[in-house]
Amino acid sequence: MLALSRKTGESIIVGSDIELTVLEIKGDQVKIGINAPKQIPIYRKEIYIQIQEANQEAARQTASPEELSKLIGK
Repeated sequence: MLALSRKTGESIIVGSDIELTVLEIKGDQVKIGINAPKQIPIYRKEIYIQIQEANQEAARQTASPEELSKLIGK
């Protein structure tokens, strides 16, 4: 892991098109602004993990051919 120190108003560039800016520091919280192309999804880590777990659960579930036929209306 790369660890960098930044002050309020300073930025970090990721790749060529993502900029992370420290907006505010209050106690043990840091407010970060993210400037990235719209096609790049940005999630808080806990939400990203929930999405991954839900996707894995959905992939484990199997449906019978009859259930699939009902879904597509045949």
